[in-house]
Order: sequence, then structure tokens, then C-alpha cells
Amino acid sequence: MTDAQRTPTPIDRIADAWVDTLAERVPTLATYIGRTEYNDRFGDYSPEGANELADQARATKAALDNATPVDAIDEVTQMDLGRELDLHLELHAAQTHLRDVNVIASPAQDLRQAFDLMPTATVEDWATIAARLKALPGAIDGYIATLREGMSRGVVPARRQVTEVATQIARYTADTGFFAEFVGEAAPEEGQLPASLARDLDQNAGAARVAYDALASFLSSELAPVAGETDGVGRELYALHSRQFLGATIDLDETYEWGVEELARMVAEQEAIAHEILPGASVEEAVAFLEKDESRKLHGTAALQEWMQRTSDRAVEELGRTHFDIAEPIRRLECMIAPTKEGGIYYTGPTDDFSRPGRMWWSVPEGVESFDTWRELTTVYHEGVPGHHLQIAQAVYNRGELNSWRRLLAGTSGHAEGWALYAERLMEQLGYLDDPADRLGMLDGQRMRAARVVLDIGVHLGKPRLDGEGVWDHDYALAFMLRNVNMPEEFVRFEVNRYLGWPGQAPSYKVGQRIWEQVRDEARERAGADFSMKAFHTKALDIGGVGLDTLRAALASA
Repeated sequence: MTDAQRTPTPIDRIADAWVDTLAERVPTLATYIGRTEYNDRFGDYSPEGANELADQARATKAALDNATPVDAIDEVTQMDLGRELDLHLELHAAQTHLRDVNVIASPAQDLRQAFDLMPTATVEDWATIAARLKALPGAIDGYIATLREGMSRGVVPARRQVTEVATQIARYTADTGFFAEFVGEAAPEEGQLPASLARDLDQNAGAARVAYDALASFLSSELAPVAGETDGVGRELYALHSRQFLGATIDLDETYEWGVEELARMVAEQEAIAHEILPGASVEEAVAFLEKDESRKLHGTAALQEWMQRTSDRAVEELGRTHFDIAEPIRRLECMIAPTKEGGIYYTGPTDDFSRPGRMWWSVPEGVESFDTWRELTTVYHEGVPGHHLQIAQAVYNRGELNSWRRLLAGTSGHAEGWALYAERLMEQLGYLDDPADRLGMLDGQRMRAARVVLDIGVHLGKPRLDGEGVWDHDYALAFMLRNVNMPEEFVRFEVNRYLGWPGQAPSYKVGQRIWEQVRDEARERAGADFSMKAFHTKALDIGGVGLDTLRAALASA
């Protein structure tokens, strides 16, 4: 990365304008990247809103195609933004927005999650929150209209996703749920809220709860009865989603077979480490042994948050001295307990000016009170440094070379999650997982990601079961995951429902790692004796988030 500010090119201006379009039309996305000018509203979730955004994507693609790159940075932008816009239009043509209901990443969650990232320090911040709460019922009305349009066309989600989301909503709207607690704790950092604003917050949160309850009623009484019986989406739609999450086209059948082989390799590696932990022990016996070790346990979410932060701070400080060039704004990473209890661990990137830092979030399910450090150490590296935080915050920081789309929005799950798994293995190589228990925990995660490749492709393509007894379905998938991960059953059930409702996303982790390793090996072969791992990582991360086909092409031509 250079400190010099690059003069924006016509392609940069097209990319920046697309960010402006998305920020205005999808204000929740604007909130995510730290643009606050639309924080008082939501976008148009109706069928007309989706059609208008598709029209704007079409116009942007035409302008991009007619532009001439002036340098290699432009070539990458044109290649990757073009890929993104084409995919947006293909997904729209496939009517995926008309069936967009799943347990983790559909409008049902996005509307609520927008409040997690909104500033709350001042009275003005809370006034903005009150305005967005007031706008939420209209957004939900638009979402219901879109789903009804899908029903009229016979384009519906799987019933399992519909009923699970209705259950989630009940937790949002309960008297002890998100909205009640969120406004109940409303207070600026200094002083107190004016009485009129407190009333607005209470009334608007109440209206938001009513609107969400109406969505749950619609899901249960109207959509569920006509929703799909099967969880799989089929080969054609799955291939489209796979491209969406990887930014690469893969052979799905070859990848399924590779996933089976990779899973077997992970199992063998785990078994070998289990013997190191407890001679002669199976993996299950080694896990049981470790779970009784109080020195490796944390009790309560406060202890979990403190341990996450301490572990992350150490990694940033040590790796910043030895293996990576970590700029000062990137060194701040906040570890958070999420306000929801859905399960899952995730990262949110910093704002453009780093006023809101990158954050690692842990959504702890109801009833989960203890945590094993050996199991979760690699998760901190995955979400933080050298994983997601280093990767994503580095792109945000690289404003000298990258336009706002490249820094803030470009990229795919396969690029990001593939890098994070790649980073886990890197930490093993750097000696941070020398304790066999910590390596077992890392392999537990890697084994889970390999199992997800098999499960996800298996269910959605209707592959024959590994035991030869019929084809993949939910019950077989759940039993398969319970055999292949050492996690509380609450986590596993949520994870399986996530895979079934979000086709192509779960395999993007392990498949992305595979492609990252292939790209690194190709770079090593090109450079021969001159190859530097540190230089490779710097060059790859300075490109920012891109599709994996774009990453391969960009590094090959560098």
C-alpha cells in the first residue's frame, strides 16, 4: 500500500456512484459501512423496490462496460464490479428476492440487526434511532408484499425456514425481547433523554414489535402452508448461489467428492492429536477429557468477552511486530457479546474513518453459560487477526489505491471466509496452536467446514446419502453434523437450519480456503526462489475483497 492518493478514474467514479446508489436504496447496508446519512430510514422492500434496484444495476453495468481502464487497479475493479452486477441481475431474474426467508441473512434479520450498529452516544443518535424505528413497519409491509408476490408466482421458500423465522421473531417482540430491552436501556453517554424523545422511542419500538408480530403471523398463517416441502433448492439455483458466495465457478460434483476426502483427512488428523492429549483415546474421549478441565473453561458471557479481547489484543500486538504490517487504526478490534441469542459468531468491519472499529460478535444461545477456550481460540484468530479483521480493515485503510466500492463492499464469502480458514492454519504454522488441545479445537472447526461442503451440496443437489440409504435430507444432515462436530446441540441445530436456508454459503469457507491455497501455490511456482510468503500476503490483501476468480487473475498478472 502507498500513502499517495490515487487520482480517481472514470471507473473509480462509476464504482463510487454504485456505492452511493446502494447506500441510498439499502440504508441498512449504509449503516454497516458507517455511512450515517440514511440511518433514519429503511429501503424499499417491495417488489417495485427490487425492480428499481435491478434497473440501476443494469445502467451501472452498461456504463462500466463502456469505460476504459487506465491501470491495473481499474482492470480489477472493472472485472470484479462487472461480475457483481451481472450476478445481481441473474439473481433478480431467478426471483430469489421473492423467496428470501432464512434463519440468518434475510430481511427478517437485517431490519432488526441494523440497530446493533447505530451510534447511541448522543441525544441526536437516539432521535435517529426513533425515526428508524418509526420507519420499520413500512419496511416490513414492503417485505410482506414481496413474499406475497412470490406466493402468487409459486416462488416460495422452504417451510422449515419460514417456521424457524417466525420463532425468531417471537423472541424479538417478547416483553423481554430485543425491542423492549433496546429502548428500555436508551440513554446518551451524558445527561438523559428528553421526555418527548423517550416517549417516541417507546411508542415507535411498540409499533416495530407490532409490525414484526404481523410478519410472524403472515409467515405462519399464509406463507408456511404454501411453502416448499423440501429444503434443497436444486442444481441450477444452487450453482448461482455458489457463484455468489465464491466469486468463482466450480465443478460442484468434483467439489463434493473433494469434500468427502477432505473430511476423512480432518478426521484422521484429529484422531492423531487425540492420542497426544490422552494416549489411546478416541476423539470423543479426548474431547470429554478436555471438557472436564476447568483450567480451560470460561463461565458466563462477561468472562468470555474479556478472554476474547485479551486474546485478540495479544495477537494484534505480536503479529504486528513480526509477520504483518498492521497500521495503527487497524490495531483496534472490539470483542462484543451480541444482543441476540441466535447462535453464531461474526465480524463487522470498521467504518470508513475508523470511528467505529472492527468488531467481533458472539451471539450466545439461550442457556449456554460455559465455554471451552481450547475449542474457541482459533475462532478469535478466524474473526480477528490475522483473519477477517486484518483482511477487511486493511482494505478499508487502503484508500490511497482503492475506491470506496473496493474498500467497503467488494468481495465474497469465499474470499473472506476462505482467508479466515487460511489464517487459522497460518497461526498453527506460526506456533500459536502448539498446545495439542488448541490444535484439536482448530481441527474441530476445520472438520466442521469440510463436513459442510458435503452436507450443503448433498442436500441442495439431492445427492445420495453416504450410507447409501436414500438421498440427503434435513434429518440425515442433522445426524451427520452431530457426528462431525463437538458443539452443543443448540448450535448444531441452528447451523444445519442455516445451511439449508442459505445455499452455497457454508461451503464457501472451506472451498475458499482451498482456492486461496491454490492461488498461493501458483504464486510460489511463478516466483520460484524469489517467493516471499509475507510479500504474497501483503499483495493479496492490498487488492481488497474480490471474487476468487478475480483474485487469481489479478495476482497472476501482477
